[in-house]
Amino acid sequence: MSENAVKALSILRDGSNFQWYIIPLLAFVFYVYTVEAEKRNWNLILAGLAFWGMDWFNEIVNGIVLRVTGYAPIWGAPGDTAYLIFVGLNIEIMFMFAVSGLIWAKMLLPKKEDTILGIPNRWFIAIAGSAFCVFVEYLLNSANALTWDWPWWNRGAPWLIFLFGYLTFFVIAFWVYDMKTFKQKLYTVGGLWALDAALVVIFMAVLRWI
Repeated sequence: MSENAVKALSILRDGSNFQWYIIPLLAFVFYVYTVEAEKRNWNLILAGLAFWGMDWFNEIVNGIVLRVTGYAPIWGAPGDTAYLIFVGLNIEIMFMFAVSGLIWAKMLLPKKEDTILGIPNRWFIAIAGSAFCVFVEYLLNSANALTWDWPWWNRGAPWLIFLFGYLTFFVIAFWVYDMKTFKQKLYTVGGLWALDAALVVIFMAVLRWI
């Protein structure tokens, strides 16, 4: 098992690392969603929840990779944190992803047919957003806050980070945003979170793999 994986497992869900700053972070997330709910901006809220739900799915898969290979997760977060939820997801990252989808969805143009530099605006923002997120991951990896132990997921191979690490988040979030009915949006987001919940129960509570 990699050194980074061992370090992450040593602090996994260790409540003794708690720091009070997570309380204002939680309040900030509540505030962001409350403001959008007050405006009845359900498209934005559900797009944000879809983005966040995709991150949870990826993090669960990431933990399973560590269990199956016995070597390392695809990415790890073994550094200082108030709480490490999964090997690659700390509570600070979780709060960031909780609002990221809303932030990016706010950049969408009113009509999905509208273009930016000749590219449909949904795809332009998804591609630009994913590239920006990969750049941020490079910075985090340089600071050893986010670790990569596999040769196919590192600075020399950014395409998988781009495609599966982020682009899927944007595609799902914007797809939900553009759905024609509230019921479609609600069922899709509810189904994604139900899948996440089921995977957590199976692989964390029952099998104790993650």
